[in-house]
Amino acid sequence: MLQALIPSALLLVTPFNADIFSEQPCLTNGYYGFFNGQSVFSVDSACFESNGLAGLESGSLVPSYKPIQQLVWLQEEAVDQSLWDRVNSTAASALDDLLARLALSRPGETASDGQQVFQAPAHDTAYELLHRTPSSALVSLSPEVARTIDTLLPPFYKSALLPTAPVPYVPVPSPAVDRVKALLKAFRFDPYVAAVVNSISLPWLRNDVRWLTGEDPTSHIVSRHSFATGARVAAGWLKERFEDQGAVCELRPFRAGFAPNVICRYAASVKTNATVLLSAHYDSRGSFGSMRAPGGDDDGSGVMALLGIARAIYRKGVTFRSNVELVAFAGEEQGLLGSKAYARELREANANITLMMQADMIAYRAPGEPPQLGLPELIGTPEVSQLIWNASNVYSPELKVGWTTACCSDHQSFHMEGFPAAQVFERAGTIVDPMYHNSGDLSDRDNFDFEQARSIAKVEFAVLLHAAGWDLPDSE
Repeated sequence: MLQALIPSALLLVTPFNADIFSEQPCLTNGYYGFFNGQSVFSVDSACFESNGLAGLESGSLVPSYKPIQQLVWLQEEAVDQSLWDRVNSTAASALDDLLARLALSRPGETASDGQQVFQAPAHDTAYELLHRTPSSALVSLSPEVARTIDTLLPPFYKSALLPTAPVPYVPVPSPAVDRVKALLKAFRFDPYVAAVVNSISLPWLRNDVRWLTGEDPTSHIVSRHSFATGARVAAGWLKERFEDQGAVCELRPFRAGFAPNVICRYAASVKTNATVLLSAHYDSRGSFGSMRAPGGDDDGSGVMALLGIARAIYRKGVTFRSNVELVAFAGEEQGLLGSKAYARELREANANITLMMQADMIAYRAPGEPPQLGLPELIGTPEVSQLIWNASNVYSPELKVGWTTACCSDHQSFHMEGFPAAQVFERAGTIVDPMYHNSGDLSDRDNFDFEQARSIAKVEFAVLLHAAGWDLPDSE
């Protein structure tokens, strides 16, 4: 007689809905997070046997028949179909290829450029496919493989490591949203703000991103992959550049083997614990199998905007009535790991974050399209997005503003820790940059639009000034 297989664990994958925490309370202690519109829960026997899942409109119960290792969510990025046509592939076939590579690979040594050397498979690193759609999958695999799974990904896929234990669901509290609503109500065009944000220098934007990509001959960076030597070189260089502009910076490690987060602060001129945080990620990803990962648009463009803002702060002598942080994250390409660590740290410290804004990919403009600004359709705080939209209308009216399905950058880490957060992106719509996650992602190429990037940086800076409060020297 055949013995029935008994699952070692039971997971639920279901579209995210905040009401699930009140309507299915037995799931509250099994929450693993939100991944591109889907939430993942562990379901214990008591919840399952008590009919605790009754009322769910949709979802998949996923049994695991092996010990759970590291859970990883794999997801197609929101790219335009033309990008798949360029590589003669589809989301489904690319995912098939990825799963085949997982079955044939286990990690070896990591090269100095961050590339992972893979060897023949071993039984203890075999993965388990738990859930699959044409464009996403949930897998359980060894922590060693999970740590560098981004080196196996097709160009238009991303990965996210689930936490090793359930986490609390932390909505953005009403008082935090009310503070952003107050900023919206008070928002008006300010000619002095316009003069300050217009001081962002286009030549310096160009110089900074060229150094990060290695296009500048004085830079020897080949890759800013989170494990690469070049990422650590970039981190040190960024710290020095921000400090040159008057910020107080630190390199904050968050996980062994990864380049650190670069956290830079401007102290408030008055007594307050409120903080406005602007960020980008400085790690990069190249073509599959290539050592080169220049990351010009993704996300050298967001980092150059932060540096451009810092340079303008210094040149104009701006001081803030709130604490301000400019942060360059690492580990974004491995699943927002740097920002998750920092957002969690801030939550545990009960930090008072007025708002957080991430800039990720702001420089590519498709031929024939106007300059644009995309705001997150799927995750983020609507009031923060509206504040950004309003600022764009008056400080960079040349930008066509709309919603993007490109999801999700480091702002998700803060939003899921209960902080008001949003993202700025280069397009209202899907990703169309043909060099996305490609070793050709340089700044010296067609349609890398520094003017659009400067316009978006002006919007970021304007939101910062309005949200933090600011002053100029008396001479100004």
